[in-house]
Amino acid sequence: METMERASVVRAAGCVLWRHSTSGHGIELALVFRPKWADWSWPKGKLKQGETARSAAVREVLEETGMTCRLGTELPSAHYTDHQGRPKTVRYWAAEAISGTFEPNEEVSALDWLTPQAARERLTQDRDKDLIPILLATLGMTQGEL
Repeated sequence: METMERASVVRAAGCVLWRHSTSGHGIELALVFRPKWADWSWPKGKLKQGETARSAAVREVLEETGMTCRLGTELPSAHYTDHQGRPKTVRYWAAEAISGTFEPNEEVSALDWLTPQAARERLTQDRDKDLIPILLATLGMTQGEL
């Protein structure tokens, strides 16, 4: 039985959260800092029992960033082994921030809105960086336009 539990996939969901730049040119992406893991990442988290991935993505954005969002196109999922050695799949969506205010909490101590290039440099995991050009293509933008 223990082997069976170890083999089950941890299911999570999150968003590449974006907004129109405050300068009026291009977009900014929201990155969260998680002190437990000492990393910068997209807002994401595990699904609760009976929860859909879409619902979890919206909930996690709200919990981790304080932002309500509008889900857009689903982006490629990430597949990796978590810190406890379990296989994990994270489904991601492009999501536009609608409103809200960030408040540090026990999971996330900081939120930064960055240009796509600055976000690429700040993100800890390469698998997170790989979603930026896909998001830009989904939004009909190129890195050169930003």
